[in-house]
Order: sequence, then structure tokens, then C-alpha cells
Amino acid sequence: MPRQDAQGASGGAADRGPSPLVRPYAMTGGRTRPRYQLAIEALVSTTAQPSQMQGQLPEHQRICNLCREIKSVAEISALLSIPLGVARILVADLAEAGLVAIHQPGGDENAGGQPDVTLLERVLSGLRKL
Repeated sequence: MPRQDAQGASGGAADRGPSPLVRPYAMTGGRTRPRYQLAIEALVSTTAQPSQMQGQLPEHQRICNLCREIKSVAEISALLSIPLGVARILVADLAEAGLVAIHQPGGDENAGGQPDVTLLERVLSGLRKL
């Protein structure tokens, strides 16, 4: 009798929907942390010309194409269906190569280095809507 698993009769990958072809650790070269701290709300915009994208990893190309309109690191992660940590590492790599510009959120200088409460409330509200 043919074995049926929890995925249905065929049990093939097509039944599970889209899944990444490359494991996250392969996308990042085994790194688990970005080269520098990158906030999830940091905004990213592409500075690369199409000719500069030749020879880049497919993930880097996807991020650059996506960021032709400014996106946050969290949006990049969600829209490309990659873990947030992987998105941070890939964006940091692109910034180091000069292919994207990162606009880190600025804190109020009077706040003593603390994050803006209004921004945190907006992020929390957005997360609750998900």
C-alpha cells in the first residue's frame, strides 16, 4: 500500500507552496550577524545602476530591484519571504558594496540615545495589524 504523509497524496514540494531554493545560511555565507548594527525600521534605497548588478547574487539583485522605492529592512524581509536576520546581513553587504543607501532612524538628541516613543508605538501598531 502506498504511503501517504501529512502533506497529501503526492507529498511533493509543489503541494507545500513556494519555498526558498537556497538555505538562509547559504545566502549569508554562513554568517549570523550583519557587519554593523541595522535597525529593522531602517530605510533602504537602491543606488546601484542596472549595469552594477551584473554578477551579484540573485538575493542581492532582488533586494536592489525591490528598493528602487524606499523600503524598510522589515519590509524587505517580509516581501522577499526571508528571515529578518538574513535580510539584515544581505542589506549590510549591499551597503558595504555601495549598492544601496541606508537611512538609519535618527533619535531625538534630547532623548539621550533612547528610541522615539512615537515611532515605537507606530511599529507596534503595524505589527498588531499583521
